[in-house]
Amino acid sequence: QRDPPAMTKRRVGKAATRSGPGSKGAGSGAPTGLPSKDDVLRFIEGSQGSVGKREIARAFSIKGSDRIGLKALLQEMTDDGSLKGNRRDLAPPGKIAPVGVFDIIARDDDGDLIASPVDWNVEDGPRPRLLVQTRAHKKADDLGALGMGDRILARSDRLDDGGRYTHALTALKRLPKEKSKALGIFRVESRGGGRVDPIDKKEMRTWRVHPDHMGDAKDGDLVRFDVSRQGRLGPPDAIIAEVLGNPNDQRQISLIALHSHGIPDVFPPRVLKEVEELPRLSDAPLEDWRDLPLITIDPVDARDHDDAVHAELDADPANVGGFCVTVAIADVSYYVRPGTALDREARIRGNSCYFPDRVVPMLPERISNDLCSLRELENRPSLAVRLIFDAQGHKRRHTFHRVLMCSAAKLNYQEAQAAIDGKPSAKAAPLLESVLKPLWAAYNILARARDHRGPLDLDLPERKIILGKDGRVADVIVPERLTAHRLIEEFMIQANVAAAETLETQKARCVYRVHEQPSKEKLDSLREFLATLDMKLPHAGALVPANFNGILAQAKTMPSAELINEVVLRSQSQAVYTPENLGHFGLALKRYAHFTSPIRRYADLLVHRALIRAMKLGPGGITDEQNGDLDATAQLISQAERRAMAAERDTVDRLIAAHLADRVGAEFTARISGVTRSGLFVRLKDTGADGFIPVSTLGDEYFRHVETAHALVGERSGEAYRLGDTVSVKLVEAIPMAGALRFEMLSEGVRGAVAHSTSIRGQRRLRAKTRFRR
Repeated sequence: QRDPPAMTKRRVGKAATRSGPGSKGAGSGAPTGLPSKDDVLRFIEGSQGSVGKREIARAFSIKGSDRIGLKALLQEMTDDGSLKGNRRDLAPPGKIAPVGVFDIIARDDDGDLIASPVDWNVEDGPRPRLLVQTRAHKKADDLGALGMGDRILARSDRLDDGGRYTHALTALKRLPKEKSKALGIFRVESRGGGRVDPIDKKEMRTWRVHPDHMGDAKDGDLVRFDVSRQGRLGPPDAIIAEVLGNPNDQRQISLIALHSHGIPDVFPPRVLKEVEELPRLSDAPLEDWRDLPLITIDPVDARDHDDAVHAELDADPANVGGFCVTVAIADVSYYVRPGTALDREARIRGNSCYFPDRVVPMLPERISNDLCSLRELENRPSLAVRLIFDAQGHKRRHTFHRVLMCSAAKLNYQEAQAAIDGKPSAKAAPLLESVLKPLWAAYNILARARDHRGPLDLDLPERKIILGKDGRVADVIVPERLTAHRLIEEFMIQANVAAAETLETQKARCVYRVHEQPSKEKLDSLREFLATLDMKLPHAGALVPANFNGILAQAKTMPSAELINEVVLRSQSQAVYTPENLGHFGLALKRYAHFTSPIRRYADLLVHRALIRAMKLGPGGITDEQNGDLDATAQLISQAERRAMAAERDTVDRLIAAHLADRVGAEFTARISGVTRSGLFVRLKDTGADGFIPVSTLGDEYFRHVETAHALVGERSGEAYRLGDTVSVKLVEAIPMAGALRFEMLSEGVRGAVAHSTSIRGQRRLRAKTRFRR
């Protein structure tokens, strides 16, 4: 145990410990022979660890019956507010615990993570903001890369350097995140004060806000709030801590997702200053490829252009019918150098986030839309790969080059496809024979090789939300998938494979894009589902993507084709970034690395830097320090990718819920997309909107969840609602800010479609009835 500060030299006995000014507690109400309240507070404030009654008694040599007096003194200090906590962990109000639980809530202008204690009494003043040190405790396990929204157990250390932070945190352990974020929509109440409505569809409750705790919040504002309970039995109240903006304007609805998922959307001043000081293209030692007619093919609304392509017949007489394909990628590493504020910010963001109403870029606009974007007829630095394929589409060799290029033209997918289909635009017409037809010819041989390789061939329609000028949903469409899309996709895959192969050959560390084979548990679940449709999947030991493709090919003739595609997709592992090469199961590739989108993915920038260093292509290569941090960086950008996907999905849910809010009572055609004990998830046919039907509303009988059949079955009637069934539903509630839709089932279940029994005999009976239904 530590001695009390400034008392170490005086501790020669009980009398010495208690001597000194104020030791009798004059005017403090302390019993004779005990330390004063001020002595107790000074000792606690100077201690580094947790302090309780035992530590105080030991520090002041209090023994025997005197402990009763100490207990009374500490209780008095707790009652008058001088102390808080319990007998094992006492602290003055507002004191930051030596070891505690903290939420990472923000980043400062330098990009450092800022945390706040989870347990904080708002009456002690504003919740403190503490600096999170980048290095974890040496005994910490499984911390990985910390980021916004993480909850940690951390040790706090006082900083006395006069800086902006009073304490720094050293992470000890990552803790599970709080399920419900302390974010909500503030609503003014007519009787005074207000309430906070949830933004999480799973948290269907509100919090009362006292008039004194509203702050500057106005009706409809997105707020961050603290929860405070008045007394042990009183209902919890919300105290507005921060006003984040008003998402009632549909054009700002993604604001909720940005804040709830901790996605940074404002670049720190230091980063913006660094970007403004970047020079224009200089006379760097780049190969001059400006005469090669590379072109970009992108979506109509693309603002940045990562990649350009070119193809021509190989002139080598030993490769008759073969092609030389060139893929040129924006050289972000030319401007974004390791160790800069710009690089640090890109690593934290991990990737760009795409919402229907905005894009939150990984890099500032001057980089992403100007200096590095492969603009039409403008010189740009590029990292290019030249790939030689034979007439069967098999790659013979490839080489990487750091070049200066000039895009000959900017086409969109529809424009390029129309030209090939015999309807060229004025811009595409001059490129048809010399550029576009060779591209399509090269793709045709690559497609044959791809089909032979047998990657996973999922066919899931991708819905796109079209917003009107008012920011509201004007339409939900399924864009047509063209050969032009597949061409660019296949060329990018080949470039990514070449990058991984080169780095492996050079024995250079690399961030791979890894997709492992499905787990045994997921495969067992998939087999059970397929068995209800009289379909079989081989055992795990012999699985390759082609096995799944056989199932998907059968599904094309079935009414539940889209459902089977979704269930197969759910059975797959999640792709991640890692320095360990575990292959890419879905693409049927032994090695794969992301190389083609460095403007919007940090992983690609790392691969560029690794290639530059390995191939000695000039400045901007990966550093030893970055190589040493690859494991943590891979974790960080994998987390950022999942965070972006969740935020994009939440935003779409909120936009669709707002779109349908004025159609409560309307009937829709839907498909059952999920079955749980608590109810059915349904997806509307027209908009793809997802909603929920509580099991309690299905009827006046008990419904049993038959897991193997993915169904709810009526105990008395035998009516079944199964995964994939097409049903009619009625919208009964829409909560736009939570993205929540609740429906009522209008269709009757199918009687006798599912057996109640989950025994082998019952399952056989179930399969027989399912075959009869088909």
